[in-house]
Amino acid sequence: MSVAVEIEPTKTEHGENFPVASFLIAPRLRGDVLAFYRFARAADDIADHPSISEREKFARLDALEDTLVGKRDSAAAALPLRRVLTKRNLPATHPLDLLSAFRTDVTKRRYEDWAELMNYCRYSAMPVGRMVLDLHGEAPSTYAFSDPLCSALQVVNHLQDCGKDYAALDRVYLPLDVIDAHGARVEELGGAQSSPALLACIHSLAEKTNSLMPEASKLPLAVKDTRLGLETGAIVALAQRLLVMLKIRDPLSERVHLSKGAALLEGLRGAGRTFSARWTRKGE
Repeated sequence: MSVAVEIEPTKTEHGENFPVASFLIAPRLRGDVLAFYRFARAADDIADHPSISEREKFARLDALEDTLVGKRDSAAAALPLRRVLTKRNLPATHPLDLLSAFRTDVTKRRYEDWAELMNYCRYSAMPVGRMVLDLHGEAPSTYAFSDPLCSALQVVNHLQDCGKDYAALDRVYLPLDVIDAHGARVEELGGAQSSPALLACIHSLAEKTNSLMPEASKLPLAVKDTRLGLETGAIVALAQRLLVMLKIRDPLSERVHLSKGAALLEGLRGAGRTFSARWTRKGE
């Protein structure tokens, strides 16, 4: 019997920075991608809940895992994904990796350096792209391009929400050595506006994240599925646009998000460029 171990979701796929199972994805796969997204969303909301105890968070994440692997049926959000994995004969590796990251989120508040942050992304971000690729039957070799894209998307989110994460959860994803190198202090994240030192730190991290994009930009042409290529082309374009914004704006005092209209336009441009490049390559 299914019981409510989840909490009320903070957002749906329509509220994310980047497309989730958009109209570009093949209709036959949208439900499967959404099952994975909703599982991840449920786990994320548990880990980030401001009033649930750490013990209770771990118990609820354990319930998601046990339901995913068939030990029990107590977590409703894991049941559709379990059915997807069974139907497609896929292992639970990627969603289990995600749960590992969310367990880390429950207790870990600081990251010492970029390498430690990228190791976190290995579990919090890379499994997302890998799962979508596996659902499309893409070769594991495409992970090499998906991994930097997903890591870049994760850090973009960290930079956008750096003030909110600190205020609500005392969680800081900005590497401490970068903060120190710019002469900033963690406590400045609680301000209404970044100091010059903190702003320089944020801008430098946006620039560092941008270094992931050359490899990430290869993904739309590396995948076999044309519709997935267009979807990832749109995502690459959105990531690049947001990184430009993060290199010049202050996320503590300014909006560093695209409106729905601007995001749609940017995504369509990215998909259009991908379509043109794939068409050109096909004709060669």
